[in-house]
Amino acid sequence: MADQIEELDVPPEEDAEEGEVYELGRRQVDGILYAVEIDDRDKLTELMDPLHAADIADLLEQITPYDRAHLIRLYDREFDGEILSELDESIREEVIGVLKPQVLAQAVRDMDSDDVVDLVEDLEDHQQEAILDALEDADRAAVEQSLAWPEYSAGRLMQREVVMAPEHWNVGQAIDHLRGTPEDALPAQFYHIVMVDPRLHPVGNITLGKLMRSRREVPLSDLLEETFQIMPATLDEGDVAYAFNQYHLISAPVVDAEGRLIGVITIDDAMVVLDEEHEEDILRLAGVDGESTLSDSIRATTRRRLPWLAVNLVTAIAASLVIAQFELAIAQIVALAVLMPIVASMGGNAGTQSLTVAVRAIATKDLTGSNVWRVIRRECAVGLINGLVFAVVMGIVGVIWFGSPALGYVIAVAMVINMVVAGLAGTGIPIVLERIGVDPALASGAFVTTVTDIVGFFAFLGLAALVLL
Repeated sequence: MADQIEELDVPPEEDAEEGEVYELGRRQVDGILYAVEIDDRDKLTELMDPLHAADIADLLEQITPYDRAHLIRLYDREFDGEILSELDESIREEVIGVLKPQVLAQAVRDMDSDDVVDLVEDLEDHQQEAILDALEDADRAAVEQSLAWPEYSAGRLMQREVVMAPEHWNVGQAIDHLRGTPEDALPAQFYHIVMVDPRLHPVGNITLGKLMRSRREVPLSDLLEETFQIMPATLDEGDVAYAFNQYHLISAPVVDAEGRLIGVITIDDAMVVLDEEHEEDILRLAGVDGESTLSDSIRATTRRRLPWLAVNLVTAIAASLVIAQFELAIAQIVALAVLMPIVASMGGNAGTQSLTVAVRAIATKDLTGSNVWRVIRRECAVGLINGLVFAVVMGIVGVIWFGSPALGYVIAVAMVINMVVAGLAGTGIPIVLERIGVDPALASGAFVTTVTDIVGFFAFLGLAALVLL
């Protein structure tokens, strides 16, 4: 058996195919699962130890619940807090339920306060209490204070451990302070020292790079960063992530209602939020709940997708009712039934293109009241030009395929109309939804598709009824 495991013990870079360098190799995963199957704790530890916590989290998310529980029980003594912080929320509660209390307690003690908050905020009360009980009194108080802030706010996102310095210090005093502070009293990672006034109001950031290359007698006030953003604790985390991305921040202080420094947000946490926001937008554009993951059960996945499929069914019926109004025309000219899906499909695709651009621009705050009409005009102009190009193509197809110049004219005009409407709807609908407080990423797709289907069918069949009959 040992020989069989050795054959599967392949470094990730050798096992990965081209383009998969940062993914766990199949043979590597097989080796880990085989060690679990035969209860070989030593071999499992040997295979798992070289892996980054993010890779271990990916492994736990990819395997079955049975294998996941067996692996955790066998590996439990090596399980640390970084793995917990990397886990997807959909399975984190399950993993915590499998871990032994003493292993969980040690893992949590090694985590920064912001990671502990992220860990416990979605857990059941009894699991929250178990984790909080494992913390020292000061750490527990810090976590509970963060949990008191609204969900998805900067107060929830921040870490309480902050390195600060008064305005009158120089470089030497700051360095002596850092060297004299116990290691466990400093954040595990930090990039700035926050300068504060006597009332603990942050007035600027000093990067560690500038601090370390400056002479001891240089005042800290001479080293302040030009870009400095303060985050209110109640600020939405999406706006926090936007500010980090917009102003290229590495860290930013968080203040309470009186402007006093209470924590700091670092770039790693802001980028996690930004990534989650982008992922949710992509899923919602397809009518899928933004919290859906590959680890969800069949029941949960079905429950999340069913409502929007029902909405699509209603909109499809609405489009069918338009077709039903032209039953006589379709019965007399069979070619209409053949060609009408082309008009609707082209409009739907054009609308989706405009919709994707608009939703992304809204999310990044690039689409504002000052440029909205210019963007709408641009999308309509693009739809008109594309419509004219494909109108010529479909006009020729109509003449060659069915031998009817009139039919070619009809589908050409319908194509132009629907492509222009698609540009208008793809841009206008998400803007309107965003103005009335509805998530444009989630709701726009069904409305845009409905508009392009109805307009496409009505324009094509209506013109055909007027011109051909």
